[in-house]
Amino acid sequence: MGILYLVRHAQASFLEPDYDKLSALGESQSRLLGEHWAQRKLAFDRVGVGPCARQIDTVTLARAAYVNAGRNFPEPQVLPEFDEYHAEEVLRGTLPALLEKDQNIRDLHAAFQAAANTTEQRTTFQKLFSAVIGDWVRGVIRLEGVEAWQEFCARVNSGLDKFLSGAKRGEKIAIFTSGGPIAVATQRALHLSPENTLQMTWMSRNSSWSEFLYSTDRFTLSSFNIHEHIADAAMLTYR
Repeated sequence: MGILYLVRHAQASFLEPDYDKLSALGESQSRLLGEHWAQRKLAFDRVGVGPCARQIDTVTLARAAYVNAGRNFPEPQVLPEFDEYHAEEVLRGTLPALLEKDQNIRDLHAAFQAAANTTEQRTTFQKLFSAVIGDWVRGVIRLEGVEAWQEFCARVNSGLDKFLSGAKRGEKIAIFTSGGPIAVATQRALHLSPENTLQMTWMSRNSSWSEFLYSTDRFTLSSFNIHEHIADAAMLTYR
């Protein structure tokens, strides 16, 4: 039986022009993860990472902490299948039309626009984001040229099949990715509905990890959303 560790990237740059980069807090979260694992003498046989900058930078900083501790950490292999779903494109491409015809979306968008501080911005944006992406997952709205939710799930499952098919007996594998692929893996293990799978995408903390047990005929969730490397509650983030 092997163990797969799926790691959510550390905090990215929410509401910045370029979201796909780690914040200063995200960099600290990444280092703490690597230091914690190195102290535990957790060794991996293979490591993969999605193609996003925030995913790659998270594993790079965690790996540097291993190197500083004198421990081995395999060179990460970039895995395109573990890219996040294209939520920003969906929101940007569908919001103008939704604002014209959907009063609920107009109200949520107005609340976000009126937010007085970062905390309110995060809260109101999440409500707006959840409403739009929820309709996209259910197929109520579609966007030409953007990967559909079902296609995203198929991509991630294909990546899991490919990466695990090369596993040796008892291997420990880590893949640094995002909340969406982690939710799809959880769906695979627990047979969740699309709606429940979407809800799981909101739950993974930045730099947390989830553990899955796997063999040729088994894929089981062992632990979800572990963040024991962060002792300071102020450093626990979802965005």
